[in-house]
Amino acid sequence: MIAQKILIALLGIFALVFLGFQAFGLEFEAAGVRVLLLLLLIGLYCNRSSKGSFLYLVFLVFFSIAEILNFVNWLSAPVPIDKIDYLYIIGNSLYILSYLILIIQTLLSFNLVEVFRKYIFHILVLILLDILSVVVVTNTIMDVMPHYAYYLEFIYNAVIMILLNVALINYLHKDDKRSFTLLVGSIFIFFSQVIQTAYFYISEISFLNVISSLFFVCAFVSFYLHSILANRERKDSILSDLMA
Repeated sequence: MIAQKILIALLGIFALVFLGFQAFGLEFEAAGVRVLLLLLLIGLYCNRSSKGSFLYLVFLVFFSIAEILNFVNWLSAPVPIDKIDYLYIIGNSLYILSYLILIIQTLLSFNLVEVFRKYIFHILVLILLDILSVVVVTNTIMDVMPHYAYYLEFIYNAVIMILLNVALINYLHKDDKRSFTLLVGSIFIFFSQVIQTAYFYISEISFLNVISSLFFVCAFVSFYLHSILANRERKDSILSDLMA
């Protein structure tokens, strides 16, 4: 219990430090603190959830490795535009993989046949909106990055949209606190990515970077709450079986 309180306190302090660095444009320092935040979150999850979701832990690990690579990229010399940035490719591929794991974890939690039958119209509309949103967002950076980076960003944005839609359908289907926290986290991560894209490639206004970072913190708080609620539901289910 004491270790959990210490980890939560450290997470709160480092989250404020992270946002402070972003506010003052200290992106290298912010990238380092962001790595620490993810590592502390893994420590908190392992400490608090001895029987937690393995897939959620893998999601956190892959995302943290991607963050470490992103921090290493800050220490490396800039890659010329006509060369391939392999750290960028590996890092973003890990981000994509981590989100796919979160999507798979959610899909495994409900009956796909029942969901498709009940929400087929919603799913078709969301697919059309996905295609439009991903094309519009990604095309804003088409002229400022190499082709390989453009296609990687396209896949990255598509996966985030899929996560958002899966979380929405999951909430419509279950309508409980656990599904709500996943939906809120997905919304925050979506807007964090959109605003970050605007900051990097359209206008380097520090306020945009701060808002993007704040949404990122809120997203992972929501994802963590989602995992904790999952563990509570599992314990309640076991208790109900024992008392039946």
